Amino acid sequence: MNDKVNELDMNREDSKDQFLTTNQGLRVNDDQNSLKAGDRGPTLMEDFIFREKITHFDHERIPERIVHARGAGAHGYFQVYEPQAELTRASFLQDPSVKTPVFVRFSTVAGSRGSTDLARDVRGFAVKFYTEEGNFDLVGNNIPVFFIQDAIKFPDLIHAAKPEPHNEIPQAATAHNTFWDFISQTPESMHMIMWAMSDRAIPRSYRMMEGFGVHTFRFINEAGKARFVKFHWKPLMGVHSVVWDEAQLISGRDPDFHRRDLWDSIESGAFPEWELGVQIVNEEDEHTFDFDLLDATKIIPEELVPVRRIGKMTLNRNPDNYFAETEQVAFHLGHVVPGIDFTNDPLLQGRLFSYTDTQLKRLGGPNFHEIPINRPIAPVHNNQRDGHMRQMINKGQTSYSPNSINGNSPAQARQQEGGFASYAERIDAPKVRARSKSFMDHYSQAKLFWNSQSATEKTHIVKALRFELGKVAIEAIRQRMLMHLSKIDATLAKLVGEGLGLDVPSTEGVQLNMSVPADANPADYQSGPVQLTLDRSEALSMANTIMDSIKTRQVAILAADGVDAASLETMQKALAAEKAVIAIVAPHLGMLKTSGGQSVKIDASLQTVASVLFDAVYVPGGKPSADALAQEPDAIRFVHEAFMHCKAIAATGEGEILLKAALPPDRLTSDGIISGSNGAADKVAKDFIKAIAQHRFWSREKSLV
Repeated sequence: MNDKVNELDMNREDSKDQFLTTNQGLRVNDDQNSLKAGDRGPTLMEDFIFREKITHFDHERIPERIVHARGAGAHGYFQVYEPQAELTRASFLQDPSVKTPVFVRFSTVAGSRGSTDLARDVRGFAVKFYTEEGNFDLVGNNIPVFFIQDAIKFPDLIHAAKPEPHNEIPQAATAHNTFWDFISQTPESMHMIMWAMSDRAIPRSYRMMEGFGVHTFRFINEAGKARFVKFHWKPLMGVHSVVWDEAQLISGRDPDFHRRDLWDSIESGAFPEWELGVQIVNEEDEHTFDFDLLDATKIIPEELVPVRRIGKMTLNRNPDNYFAETEQVAFHLGHVVPGIDFTNDPLLQGRLFSYTDTQLKRLGGPNFHEIPINRPIAPVHNNQRDGHMRQMINKGQTSYSPNSINGNSPAQARQQEGGFASYAERIDAPKVRARSKSFMDHYSQAKLFWNSQSATEKTHIVKALRFELGKVAIEAIRQRMLMHLSKIDATLAKLVGEGLGLDVPSTEGVQLNMSVPADANPADYQSGPVQLTLDRSEALSMANTIMDSIKTRQVAILAADGVDAASLETMQKALAAEKAVIAIVAPHLGMLKTSGGQSVKIDASLQTVASVLFDAVYVPGGKPSADALAQEPDAIRFVHEAFMHCKAIAATGEGEILLKAALPPDRLTSDGIISGSNGAADKVAKDFIKAIAQHRFWSREKSLV
């Protein structure tokens, strides 16, 4: 338990072994029939029990979030590794013995609440720290940059990305005319587009994706010294993805794949963990880069400013009620604590307004902070009063300041008493609507990202762009995008163009940036030449991630009656020792008989699961079992799909019969396929475990680059 979970206890309700009551506490005698004039007569208005029940039901839904509507959440805690007093006065970053409660919400961005987890999309990564100084919300994404530089463009971006208004199609997808029409005229989006078309946009799990604060913030220490800071979340399981074909199939088989994965992992005790990292830049070094720290479409490459890992977050408790916690949680970038402050990033500045505004609409009024999941564990005392659904009962005669009747309480706090004081940044400039020239390089970091990808990752980006732009019906939009891509990399543009059946048009004399004020000179808004301080950044490629564990990896064991008992048991023990999650999949549910006559419980049937829900597949020996599976089209497809999605596959003894039925002979010796006799099950298990840890075997794919 942590302080926030304990504080929520007063709001928890458990109906087990209790009588059914109305909302007023009246015990209900008959909840099966409404009150009528005779058993076949009309329902009476007098029936207050029916009226209360149906009225509450009619009002159960609240407006879903315009963006980040579909999500999953969990409770946990954060611990700093060592005091960070040199950087910040924030109390939760000082004492390694303190476990600061957190609530985290992961989400997709574009889709509705009822869409799929596996859409190609940015993932929200929002963390609410319940600190002793008040709530701190770090509201970020799994991608470190964004599509736009100024918040005034946010409604345009989201309107373009959402289903088109004339027919409400497509859902949770950007592969349509309006999105790419907007993007093709907004070159500041090009860096983000490279990330969104990469495998980062289809993560294997919430537990296997990075998180980023996106914006540049400020740390301020006790002496008042400020430094710029970028926040990172580094998953201890590494950064892994699925492939696009797999993502589409998962959406059909289990659209709750990510939510279920998070829930099941926590329930099983395999608690997800991330390290909090920071990039620190001294204020005097603000202008030493070839990009602007205030530009949310740019990263600070880790080779220029390394990420310091300063603490760890662990998620160890699922919500008790999705609506009360995950749906009603309200994040806001303006929820900060002493020692953390803002910069003049124009996207950040706009978000500081928008998040409160949207909560007022979605949660019904100004008292959303009193909803249990949003309440701080720090005491709340102020002169704000009343409003819709007010819960706090304020004592006393005064609700204003200054006052003498209540001793001028609640009193303002000095900084040394924990009072928040905004950073005293000197600003001396005319009031203008303008974009800084330092924001005008739109292609350099997009090129850096492309250069940093492995051949496999580049192939996937090309295929993603072919898919997305192939869904665009207007050729002029596709051609504009090819022009943008040519400014990133000529080979990238050529390969995408080949998939679209188009040559790459010349950009000579073409105004690509249409996000220009009416009276501005368009030439002032065109991107400058590509400037790369670095040719590549290793941190940008998932090929360089952690690949040393199969903990929580899902492994399917395909078996039928007559399966070899010894090889099955050997593999189960080996996988369990590495904390993999094992499921025996058979042609039917119930029990199966092994070669030794033992009964083994079947976890799933071939009709209810598919290979896309697993990380690896094993087929044990036993000729009756293998022969039966080789006659099952679903079993053949299971192995074939696992191979096509580059997953580890193993077989012992007669289990190879199924592999031969599913794969061409020349593919049976491909990377990541392990086989051996029933007597060699120990060695096969060891090699299989090593293969699963590698995540995928991309050599099976045809490379485009």
